[in-house]
Amino acid sequence: MKIAVLKERSPGETRVAATPETVKKFIALGTQVAVESGAGEHASISDDAFGDAGATTGDLASTVKDADIVLGIQAPDVELLNGAKPGAWVAALFNPFQNGDLVEAYAKAGLEALSMEFMPRITRAQSMDVLSSQSNLAGYKAVLTAADTYGRAFPMMMTAAGTVQAAKCFIMGVGVAGLQAIATARRLGAQVSATDVRSATKEQIESLGAKAIFVTDVEGIEGEGAGGYATEMSDEYKAAQAKLVSEHIAKQDIVITTALIPGRAAPVLITDEQIATMKPGSVIYDLAVAQGGNVEGSKPDDMVERHGVKIMGYANTPAHLAADTSALFARNHFNFLSAFWDKEAGKPELDEEIGDAIRLTKGGEVVSERLKGA
Repeated sequence: MKIAVLKERSPGETRVAATPETVKKFIALGTQVAVESGAGEHASISDDAFGDAGATTGDLASTVKDADIVLGIQAPDVELLNGAKPGAWVAALFNPFQNGDLVEAYAKAGLEALSMEFMPRITRAQSMDVLSSQSNLAGYKAVLTAADTYGRAFPMMMTAAGTVQAAKCFIMGVGVAGLQAIATARRLGAQVSATDVRSATKEQIESLGAKAIFVTDVEGIEGEGAGGYATEMSDEYKAAQAKLVSEHIAKQDIVITTALIPGRAAPVLITDEQIATMKPGSVIYDLAVAQGGNVEGSKPDDMVERHGVKIMGYANTPAHLAADTSALFARNHFNFLSAFWDKEAGKPELDEEIGDAIRLTKGGEVVSERLKGA
C-alpha cells in the first residue's frame, strides 16, 4: 500500500496534506509514504523532516508511481496522477458543485475521488471533518487580520492621557468559524456581539461572553434541519432581522461575516446601503468572499473601500496559517483512513455511511447522489 502526497499547485495554496507526524502514523500501519519534493516548503516542513519520519521524497513521477492513495489539499488535475494504480483513491477538497469538469475527468480516468468537504456531520466523523478544522483557524485569522487593518486598539485602555474605548466587533454567522471569531475578538478585548438565523446558537454566543443579537418579537425560524442548519424563515422574521442588523451594524467598528451554503453562492448579509451607515475607518472581513461573498462589493484578496469602510477577505484564509492548518488537515486525513483500516488486507475499507457520502467517482462513473441531485 503506497500513499502519495503531492505538492499543491493551486494559486495561493500553501498547505500540505501530510506532516511528519502523520507520515509516521501511516508507516506504522504498514504503508509506504512518498512525498513530492517541496510539498511542505510553505508550511515550514522540509524534505529532510519528511525523510526523517520515514517517507521517500522525489519528483512528481516517482511520487505518484504505483500509488494506491493520493492525499491532497486541493484536488490535483488528473494529468498529475499519471502512473497511479487503476482505481486509486484521491482524498482532497474537490469543490464538486463548481468543478464538475474535474469530477468528470476523474471518472473518465478511472480514479476514485473522495471529496473531504462532503464528510458527514456525524459524531464519529468529527475528527475527519476538514471543513471544521480549517474554519476554526480561519475564524481566528479573520479577527487578527481585521484587527491589524483597523486603525485603532481593540481593548479599552485607561491611560494618564485619557481612556481608549474598546472596539465593537460583530460576528455574523455562528458556525465553527464564527464561534472562534467570537472567542478571538473577546481575547483581544473587544466588545463582541453576534447573530445567526439559528435560534439554538444564542446560548453558544452568550457562553463565550458575547451579546446575542436576535429578533425576539416575531415568529422566526420555521424549523431547523438536520445538524442544526436553518430551514426557512418567515417573511416577517426576515424583515425584522434585516432592520435589527442594519441598526446594529451602524454602531460597529469591526464586522466578520462567515455565512456559507453548501453548493450555492454565499448569501449577501451586508448591502452597500448598510455599509454606508458604518463609521469611517470601520473594517469588514468577509470570510465567504471566495464563494461570492456575504458583503456587497467584496473581492477576494483585494482591499475595497466603500463609504470610508475597508472591506476585505482572503480567497483562502486557512492558507495564511499554513503550518497549523496543514497539521490539522493532515490529522483529518489520517483519522479518516485509519478509522477504516483493515489490518489483514493492509488497506482501508470504507463503510456505506461515510464512503457513500464522500465518494464522487468509482468504476468510471460519477456516483455521488448529491451531485446527481444538484
